[in-house]
Amino acid sequence: MAQWTAFPHPGDYAFDAASLKNNWARLHQGDCEPLPREAAVLQAWVLFHNGEFQKAVEAGIQAGGDGITVANKATSIYANYLESREKAKLELFMDVAARAETQQAADPKNANAWYWQAYALGRYSQGISVAKALARGLSTKVKKALEQTIQLQPKHADAHIALAAFHAEMIDKVGALIGSMTYGAKKGTGLALFKDALKLNPGSAIAMIEYANGMVMLESDEKMEEATRLYKQAAASQPLDAMERLDVNMAKAELED
Repeated sequence: MAQWTAFPHPGDYAFDAASLKNNWARLHQGDCEPLPREAAVLQAWVLFHNGEFQKAVEAGIQAGGDGITVANKATSIYANYLESREKAKLELFMDVAARAETQQAADPKNANAWYWQAYALGRYSQGISVAKALARGLSTKVKKALEQTIQLQPKHADAHIALAAFHAEMIDKVGALIGSMTYGAKKGTGLALFKDALKLNPGSAIAMIEYANGMVMLESDEKMEEATRLYKQAAASQPLDAMERLDVNMAKAELED
């Protein structure tokens, strides 16, 4: 594995197994991942929350089982925020999708096996042309995997966000009529899912960011003032770990542009 770009704030987060257990419910309010029983998997999560994304992937894969979820989350967050090479980023997302599909086969009731497949394929789709993604049936696969995630874990706020973003992006890219008839994308459903996500995880910076983006896609620039308010709220959030720090940094960068 080639050396990954380092987390830009090394040392700012210093969880150990004990402190991570104490903060687990708060840190995993978005993905509802259960506290690991295996010490090796918990240690992989320690690395993730401290921003040691490459080490978290290696430790998660080595641990196996539920450790694959750590590996998939660490790879996805790294690829989304820190990998600047487009080809490498797309390859990383496809690695996640493949691992998640294998995980689904072994553990079909694991909600995050479905979620990380959907997340990775969704980000991959954003990185290639819309036409290519639609022709390969990736959008339908993403939607089904997110719906399965929510069916398995109704409180999965991150899946609500991602499914809401699916509805918004499909309508934005292909229009309301084709989006609804062909892909089941609906404005009302998207807005409701965004609101549900914020109810499930009210302090989530990424939920605020995605809701702001989706609001503008679904309701045009007339909602720009409200979207900006959400961005400011996200930027003012106090991140508890490395991933949340990257979310907040993105909100700040958007406001500066």
